[in-house]
Amino acid sequence: MDDHWQNNVNQQGTEIPTYGEGGGQEYPYQADFPQQEGGGDEDARSDATEGHDEDAEAMYEGEYQGIPHPDEIKAAQRAARAEARKKARLAAAMPDEEDLAEQYENIMEDCGHGRFQWTLFIVLGMALMADGVDGFVVGFVLPSAEKDMCISNANKGMLGLLVYVSMMVGAFVWGSLADKMGRRKCLIYCLAIDCVFSFLSCFAQGYGFFLFFRFCSGFGIGGTVPIVYTYFAEFLQMDKRGEHLSWLCMFWMFGGLYASFTAWGIIPHYGWGISLGTQYQIHTWRVFILVCMFPAIIALVGLVFMPESPRFFLENGRHDEAWMILRQVHDTNWKAKGEPERVFTVSTNITTPKTQEDEFIEIQSDTGTSFQVCLNQEDDLFVLLLLCLQVMQNVMSLAAPDLRLQGLFLAIVWFTMAFSYHGLSVWFPDMIKYMQYEEYESKVKLFHRERVERFHFNFSLVNQIHKEGEYVHDKFMDIEIKSVKFEDSLFENCYFEDVRSTNTYFENCTIKNTVFYNTDLWEDSKFIDCRMENATFLHPKKGCHLNFQEENDIVIYMVSFLGSLATLPGNILSALFMDKIGRIKIIGGSMLISAVCTFLLLLSFSQGAVILFQCLFYATSVAAWNGLEVITVEIYPSAKRCTAFGVLNGTCKLAAIIGSIIFAKFIGITKIIPIFLAFAALACGGLLATKLPDTREKILE
Repeated sequence: MDDHWQNNVNQQGTEIPTYGEGGGQEYPYQADFPQQEGGGDEDARSDATEGHDEDAEAMYEGEYQGIPHPDEIKAAQRAARAEARKKARLAAAMPDEEDLAEQYENIMEDCGHGRFQWTLFIVLGMALMADGVDGFVVGFVLPSAEKDMCISNANKGMLGLLVYVSMMVGAFVWGSLADKMGRRKCLIYCLAIDCVFSFLSCFAQGYGFFLFFRFCSGFGIGGTVPIVYTYFAEFLQMDKRGEHLSWLCMFWMFGGLYASFTAWGIIPHYGWGISLGTQYQIHTWRVFILVCMFPAIIALVGLVFMPESPRFFLENGRHDEAWMILRQVHDTNWKAKGEPERVFTVSTNITTPKTQEDEFIEIQSDTGTSFQVCLNQEDDLFVLLLLCLQVMQNVMSLAAPDLRLQGLFLAIVWFTMAFSYHGLSVWFPDMIKYMQYEEYESKVKLFHRERVERFHFNFSLVNQIHKEGEYVHDKFMDIEIKSVKFEDSLFENCYFEDVRSTNTYFENCTIKNTVFYNTDLWEDSKFIDCRMENATFLHPKKGCHLNFQEENDIVIYMVSFLGSLATLPGNILSALFMDKIGRIKIIGGSMLISAVCTFLLLLSFSQGAVILFQCLFYATSVAAWNGLEVITVEIYPSAKRCTAFGVLNGTCKLAAIIGSIIFAKFIGITKIIPIFLAFAALACGGLLATKLPDTREKILE
């Protein structure tokens, strides 16, 4: 019996647990027993029946129709589950006693599902939405940022890769820490890191700083997914868990919609840019990053008013704090339902594990030896070291025999799903861009051996190839040259002024007595194997310059918007049927149907067809994601739940990196190999998902 609890014994000999210690404030945690007439004092009876009208209770409107009272239904369901668990214990020769998981489930049923859970749902939903937004930020800003900061193709790939790597590391680290430091505390740290470094990335003028800030931001936001689902699940009773965790998944879709819509509305409007001198530029893509911070800021503010998970406190022996939170949940819900007089009751004392102060960490080395460290230390550095050792211990414990096989199956399903989903997520927009490029190239105009003399070019040159031309005494003033190539041509006594160029090159040309004034045509970048004879470059615009008309095609934003919107039906159906048909059927069925849908991609011969099949794939695959997130929360015990989720989410990010690289390599080469890889991964993962345990009726351990 825990020293934190005092047991008062009434006249019938029934123990009533009361909260408090040493004569402190006591709360009326009453046992579930009927009041005996003539027993106890008058005040206790009046408190227990306060707000209850006997006549009103007798007039329960369903009584004369043979409809049982909702409380009676709950009691019957609870008794049936208890009886089933008792039989299971007897069959397994286990001691017949109620453990923490069962008692906690009963308490959450007493607390009910209401205003508190819905408030937490919104707050955690905004945190999940922030993660969804962050997955789109880099892809949307790169077309503008690469011109603004002179990012090469190699560095572009490095940016996308490092952001995924940082999210993978963040999921692993923060998921492990949340099992030791608390769900709420670690989630606040994650969102704070994301907000700070996202804000700094808005003003980074150099690529190095921008890369560092986005890496740190990804490290923070990468930890939100494991913590959010674990945190919310520990406030839900068993019969609500699958459905409401699935509803929570919809916020990731909202993040995609929000990012796509705001990018569509902000980035192409180049007039919104701000110039602070010649060196400091704030273009609209930076404004877009600022706007994308709003969900994380809202979630961060909301978490300040949310409590820690009481299950985490109970697992760590912090009974007083856990009971205060449970009472808060109970009172908030029942007051909102119009029953403020309802008393928070428990049937027995909570059975809790040993507190952390009494535990030792034992680390097994590769040599077979082990060492133990006591946790009761004061030095900050030593505490940090112990925390790292605890994280290592938690991660290693996932390989325990009782978790090893199902953990391996679950990791493979996560990997195959992420490999296909994220690989195709890269393939869809890149395929559309490639089709646009092919269409653009098919309309190129070819000029061969033209001679232009004393002509004033005051109109833009677009999508042209000029071979063996001669340009003598010509002027090119205040024009744009876009996707133009001059080959083996002669420019003699020409004058270029205020010329803006995009994807324009001079190859094997001869430049004689020609002046370039205030242009971005400079010798080191635009001229390939050219012969310069008395060519002059005055006030060159060195560096990279934005070209919004070319780089910000609204089709890409529309594709992302429609892809996110297409997941809405799958989200709704998975939430409605998650508890009815089970997690395993949801995961396996969704992955197998998605595998079949990938074959339709062979018919994608136009941009419209690619967009259509993309929406179909997203609509059918999202249910598998929801099921995986629900079952991951339910399989692992509380002490390892966030750690396991973080490791699996890190595995997901690793698969996303591999899939993105592989699928991108085949753009413009063949679409058969990406489609076959996606089909094989989804089919294997869907079949393997049938081997996972059914957790629909499982109490959180």
